[in-house]
Amino acid sequence: MKFQVITFYEFRALSNLESIKSSLKNTMLENSVYGTVIIAEEGFNSTVCGTRDDIELFLAKVENIFNTRIRGKSSFHEEMAFKRQKVKIKEEIVTLRKKVDIKVGIGTHVDSAKWNELLQDPEMMVLDVRNDYEHRVGTFKRAVNPQTGSFNELPEFVEQNLDPKKHKKVAIFCTGGIRCEKFAPYLKEQGFADVYQLDGGILRYLAETSGKDSLWEGECFVFDERVSVDKRLKKGIAKDFSSEKNNA
Repeated sequence: MKFQVITFYEFRALSNLESIKSSLKNTMLENSVYGTVIIAEEGFNSTVCGTRDDIELFLAKVENIFNTRIRGKSSFHEEMAFKRQKVKIKEEIVTLRKKVDIKVGIGTHVDSAKWNELLQDPEMMVLDVRNDYEHRVGTFKRAVNPQTGSFNELPEFVEQNLDPKKHKKVAIFCTGGIRCEKFAPYLKEQGFADVYQLDGGILRYLAETSGKDSLWEGECFVFDERVSVDKRLKKGIAKDFSSEKNNA
């Protein structure tokens, strides 16, 4: 495979966003890396694509900009997965429009093996925190589809359909983990007793789990030119339902 696609994020306090934006954009240009980096006062979120060598150089510079270690999820593709080089400053790196203390989610992460165990528990509410058009491409067995068109609609779904007194165990998952990082503490703050989030999301699960051990069904929607990846993290064949999201 010629091009590496890597997604990464981190919740951490940031300031001087305009300066960071300039440094990141220059780094993308200098290393021929395409995709999007979102920054906010709460952290950063990115999916980018380039050759292996360009991605390696890019990540080293990004780690220096943020003074951190990047913990990303990678897949590969024969072609460039993005057409543009974008750095955006936003209010949130993933938009929930609810104040959440990320630290409340500490201790809710589970690895792929533990996740499989949780899905066997008949008392477990398994909630797909992605949007309807993503769920339709593929999901885990038993997962509930909230039929949302955007992430910020999910709190309303929970308010109307879930009860902390009834749903004492809730397991949530998303593509790369970032939405769960916000929604796990949100659920805890709403009074749900036992909340679990799939660490690294579907992408890490597919990288770590194969064959008969995999409880994933279908393909995984991704936000780039590939549309979806299969269980081997190679370009899938799924239809892009995202254009229908407003009608979902």
